Amino acid sequence: MTSRRPIRQSIRQARNALSPQEQNQAAEDLVLQCANDPYIQNAKSIAIYLSVDGEINTSLLIKWCWQQGKSVSLPVIHPFSKGHLLFLQYNQDTPLILNRYQIPEPKLDKTQVVPVNDLDIIITPLVAFDQTGNRLGMGGGYYDRTLVNWHHSQTGPMPIGIAHTCQQVELLPSESWDVPLPKIITPNRIWQW
Repeated sequence: MTSRRPIRQSIRQARNALSPQEQNQAAEDLVLQCANDPYIQNAKSIAIYLSVDGEINTSLLIKWCWQQGKSVSLPVIHPFSKGHLLFLQYNQDTPLILNRYQIPEPKLDKTQVVPVNDLDIIITPLVAFDQTGNRLGMGGGYYDRTLVNWHHSQTGPMPIGIAHTCQQVELLPSESWDVPLPKIITPNRIWQW
């Protein structure tokens, strides 16, 4: 596990070093890549996260989904099940709060909960990825737990990672609980396995 820390630090520094113009261009190019992906085109319900810490900006992708008539949900740290996520319906009027990691998420409202199996896609954040679909997250395991059914039986919503091009590394160390992604989209390429 300690070999993951320097990778996280290096990649986070690289994405935080991107200029505002580079970030904006990456976000625009990401939307174009996603708009050309048949699976995303056909999805009706997509979970996306709000970007922090130099992550590729998801706000344009969220707006594109709304323009396409897709339902958008955001992840929320589960209040009773430690280490797990809930997904809540998200629109322009959804009130947001900062969670324990200082990440904006919808204020918990049980009437807005979207069951995981009602989602077609879970757009998955990552710090780094390699050429075989391995993903390195922030280390909390939230998405690995959420995607366990996909990992074992390819059932449930399809996980798709999104990232800046600079987040690719040659090879990531992986553990048995890590969930490799079947698809990762960067501003200049769609990777599929």
